[in-house]
Amino acid sequence: MDMSSTKRDYYEILGVQASASADDIRRAYRQLARKYHPDVNPGDHEAEARFKEINEAQEVLLNPEARARYDRYGHDDPALGGFGGGQGFGDIFDMFFGAGANGSQPSATGVRDGADLRYDLELSLEEAATGVEKTLRLTRQQTCATCHGTGSKPGTQPQKCVQCAGSGQVKHIQNTILGSFATVTPCPRCRGEGMIVASPCQTCSGQGRVRETQERLVRIPAGVDNGTRVQLTGEGDAGIRGGSAGDLYVVIGLKDHPIFQRRGNDLYCSFPASFSQLALGANIQAPTLFGAETLQVPAGTQPGTAFHLRGKGMPDVTGRRPPGDLHIVMSVKVPTHVSDEQRRLLIELSAASGEDSALLHEPEKGFLGKVMDALNK
Repeated sequence: MDMSSTKRDYYEILGVQASASADDIRRAYRQLARKYHPDVNPGDHEAEARFKEINEAQEVLLNPEARARYDRYGHDDPALGGFGGGQGFGDIFDMFFGAGANGSQPSATGVRDGADLRYDLELSLEEAATGVEKTLRLTRQQTCATCHGTGSKPGTQPQKCVQCAGSGQVKHIQNTILGSFATVTPCPRCRGEGMIVASPCQTCSGQGRVRETQERLVRIPAGVDNGTRVQLTGEGDAGIRGGSAGDLYVVIGLKDHPIFQRRGNDLYCSFPASFSQLALGANIQAPTLFGAETLQVPAGTQPGTAFHLRGKGMPDVTGRRPPGDLHIVMSVKVPTHVSDEQRRLLIELSAASGEDSALLHEPEKGFLGKVMDALNK
């Protein structure tokens, strides 16, 4: 069976036109790789297969010679067998989430996009409900202020690599029984950058970037929940040789609340009312995240009854739906100590209700004593 006939078109895989520029292909690849990376979709075999597919597509289409052959022969080009899967999952995950030191893989001109970064931020439920501004302390790669990212000592410039003539790539010709095939690899002399820094900048040691710790004020919108990601475009590591800066992802975690439990945008709490409040009815001051709210409890309310305060839950983080509700579940608050007068009244109430009040009159008689009384009778 001809497996090449079952493969999807590389341009279709990346969602670009056949006339797309290399920058268009990089942008499309970067967006899709973020979405389908296996570490972002653990256990999702379909996402893993999709990731391999887009990785193979960009590997061919970003190689000028391979792309030209693909445009002419499609998947029937035997030279395409050397492409696909050459870039490991770990390397690409480093590129997107900051684990690697060098950001994305180098292009033919040495331009690399900066790595994306992650910051875990813990909030109280009140902060999540109203939105909040937080000052984050971030350590990230910044463009060197001394050399402005060139990596060269001030007054000097990087020189074109003589081995690859500034292309960042070297071509290898392999003769086989099927003919001659060319493979293109990053230049070992300039490491794919196309330029050599002969006089490195002393501030950044020729890297063009320095690691700095800075403070950044971030606005967190109202309604965020556990796992919500707030994306700050361009706030990740700086790019190399003019590459785009990565993004910063602030991942939200919520602290446990002593009163409320959150389920989606709804809030739940238990209200300990007294027996008399439930039996006779009462106006109680129910707690909400936005202050106390008067709640009318009808006479004869049973424990476990839930009252719903519409719109008193969490706001919707997208703003497209109304706020959630607050559900207040009534419970009975039993006093641990009663006065003699309270005890007398409770006994009278018990008697009036037709209840056996013997236990109330004889609190000192234990379980064994009750058994003996029953036997004697």
